[in-house]
Amino acid sequence: MNCEIDFYDRTNLKSYNLDESMRYQLNLLDTLDVFTRKHCENVATLTCRLCEHLHCQKGFTEYCTVCAYLHDIGKLYIPASVLQKPGKLTDEEYEIMKSHTTIGYNICMKDLKLRPYIAGPLYHHEALNGSGYPNGLVKKDIPYEGQIIRVADEYDAIVSKRQYKSHIGISDTLKILIENSQANNPNAKEPRYGKNNPAIVKVLFKVVIEDIEYEIYCTQGYVNQLANELKRFEQIIAYDKKAQATKSQRRKSYFTEGVKMLLQGDETFENYMSRYQEYKEAYQVRKNMIDTLYKEIKIIKKLKV
Repeated sequence: MNCEIDFYDRTNLKSYNLDESMRYQLNLLDTLDVFTRKHCENVATLTCRLCEHLHCQKGFTEYCTVCAYLHDIGKLYIPASVLQKPGKLTDEEYEIMKSHTTIGYNICMKDLKLRPYIAGPLYHHEALNGSGYPNGLVKKDIPYEGQIIRVADEYDAIVSKRQYKSHIGISDTLKILIENSQANNPNAKEPRYGKNNPAIVKVLFKVVIEDIEYEIYCTQGYVNQLANELKRFEQIIAYDKKAQATKSQRRKSYFTEGVKMLLQGDETFENYMSRYQEYKEAYQVRKNMIDTLYKEIKIIKKLKV
């Protein structure tokens, strides 16, 4: 059976065993639309993993993860016509969309349980070079948690938009984050920096490579299953050929019974060759996928931030 790939492994996140007060905050996400809620979960999970790779303390990682869960809570009050618009936003609509940062900040400030996590909503769109919003802050004024969540948010937004089913081609997404980490805007408030913290983007590479290696592991497991099935079909073919070639009725019956014992499920003498071809094609597709994923890792390892 094939393994379904999840870009966001939650093993690390579950290990924090979030307490009831935190669950209260996370339950607020249930009122968001499905797409936004899924995005918040993805960004939180990725933020948690980034924090661990950055060797952050457990308390900060836990805090940062909840901030990330709440980063888009302000979208509760963004009109659906803007939030779910499939095409490009107009300038006016974009200003409305940008307001989700300050709306989220105000939501958190009005609730004592949420107030500790205002950094998530307020800072996740600020950029190190001062080109972000809502306040156009520069690196020295943007909390570290905001810088981490920004990278996680940008990565997931691109992944979701491109609807990846596999990590094939994911290096193109990382190249966008690299570009946004480079100081190439002399008109920025802080021209020495790009939008993203390059050290955090570099750690993201490690997380993505881990995911690709896991996908290879899962896919290889499926390939091994397919290989076993192909051996079974090849034995069926060999028995069937021998049954057709022999003139001895006794031997024909022997080989025919051998075929029957190897057939599974709804396989029959009439359809087993077509099933065999389906397995062969699936095997080759997965083998090619593994090769491509290994190439993707090589590309990522050569990327420079």
